[in-house]
Amino acid sequence: MTQSETQTQWQYLEKRPHPWRQQLYIKGTRIKASVIYSDMIVNHETPSEAAFNWDLPIEAVKEAIKYCETHQDLLKREALEERRYLEDRGILLKPKAVR
Repeated sequence: MTQSETQTQWQYLEKRPHPWRQQLYIKGTRIKASVIYSDMIVNHETPSEAAFNWDLPIEAVKEAIKYCETHQDLLKREALEERRYLEDRGILLKPKAVR
């Protein structure tokens, strides 16, 4: 996605500088669109509830949903890359069994 596509297509989303991450963020924040989207799914929230909980305009939440639903391949690739990054640094991604 080019800079002009980002500016014209998305009112509430923007690209942020990152060495490998390409997904968009909520403008003026450090919140990835995918964080809003996955939080809604996990917590069974409506867009209105997510907007309230994140203190965002409902239009920003709806835009994040649309973006995530149309960029699933990118989000999956980045999730795998982040997993590899953490594993390479010895960070456990699964909790240890409690005895």
